[in-house]
Amino acid sequence: MEFAVPAGPSSIAYLDAADPKVAYAACSEDERRILDRINQKVAAAESLEDIMNFVFDAIRPISPCDRVGLAFLEENRARVAAHWARADYEPMLLTKGYAEDLHGSSLETVLERGVPRVINDLDAYLDAHPESRSTRIIVREGVQSSMTCPLIVEGRPVGFLFRSSRLKNAYDEHQVNMQTAIAERLSQAVEKTLRIEQLAAANRAYTETLGFVSHELRSPLAAIVMNAQALTGGYLGPLTDPQRDRIGRMVVKANYLLELIEEFMTLSGLEGGELEACIAADVDFVGTVLNPALDIIEEALKAKRMTLTWNVPKAPVPAACDPRLMKIVVVNLLGNAVKYGDEEGEVRVSATASEAGIEVKVWNSGPGFPETEHHKLFRRFSRVNTPELMKRKGTGIGLFTCWRIIQLHGGRIWADSREGEWAEFTFRLPEPGTKR
Repeated sequence: MEFAVPAGPSSIAYLDAADPKVAYAACSEDERRILDRINQKVAAAESLEDIMNFVFDAIRPISPCDRVGLAFLEENRARVAAHWARADYEPMLLTKGYAEDLHGSSLETVLERGVPRVINDLDAYLDAHPESRSTRIIVREGVQSSMTCPLIVEGRPVGFLFRSSRLKNAYDEHQVNMQTAIAERLSQAVEKTLRIEQLAAANRAYTETLGFVSHELRSPLAAIVMNAQALTGGYLGPLTDPQRDRIGRMVVKANYLLELIEEFMTLSGLEGGELEACIAADVDFVGTVLNPALDIIEEALKAKRMTLTWNVPKAPVPAACDPRLMKIVVVNLLGNAVKYGDEEGEVRVSATASEAGIEVKVWNSGPGFPETEHHKLFRRFSRVNTPELMKRKGTGIGLFTCWRIIQLHGGRIWADSREGEWAEFTFRLPEPGTKR
């Protein structure tokens, strides 16, 4: 390859770089050492931040380099967004988050051809392309030369590696080959980081949407329940039995939706880090958590004509916990015992305190679950897949929320079952004062 930047106002060249092995062989001893260290850092799964900082620090003494940048492709390759940048000067104006459309830009040609781009006179390039906002910004930083390599993973372009200098005519054939070799080593790490960040962003969006929608639905549903109860209470005149029955069914369904909303809002708070455990010492676990949770579930127990065995100490049982969050756990476990238990079956609740801490068991007669399905418990949106249990409404949120809350308390939660006969859920909290 003969390196030559064309004459004229554009001062831009697209160049076929050497094969990575050939480029590596043509490198100096110091340059090969840098490339080997990059390989080691990527193989050691060091963070992209560490790798890029190493690249910046390592190449500056042996190559014109005042600035290094990294950008990813977005929106089905329609846009490019800056992801990482570092310079040896201030201020740096084009930073992480900056984005531009690819269509019509010289970067689009880099993608189409899969070759590096060199601009050795950015002033001249800007004169020829005054619409290029990114060039205008980087020229304001004092940059005069720019070298860009595509980042390619298994034949798919995922982004760009930029190296820039405040000198004109800074980059030659050897520098292009060196940059291409670096880009080839970074591509896998870049792809991995891109996917992780995309998943994190999607998870944040899901959590925010979950909280917003749940919050917006709760108030109108609560108003529906209140108005329906006013009707059945005769506040607007007498109702016929069929009318009262219909309204009663409406209330049951609306209350079910309110329960789901509470689950989603709790999960949203946990996922978003807004719901944190405010653990207090010596909380009366029976009086503050267990008894109030039973009050909430009692009507559902009666509706299914279930027998309750309440083997709980009458005296206060001290626990180190957040009573508000632990009430959510107990209500969930009691609610599941009723929901998945047999009609006219039995629910047993026991609580014991020992040197290891407080242990609570919630047992119910019913279909239980097979050992092969045990791994699905306590996982987000995961439900035990048996014909009997899938008939009963559920989201897979409740047990995951319980697990998260118990984790926040430094405790443990687990389940046992005999399929077709019973299921039992147990959690243990450390003794007050125990180091978690």
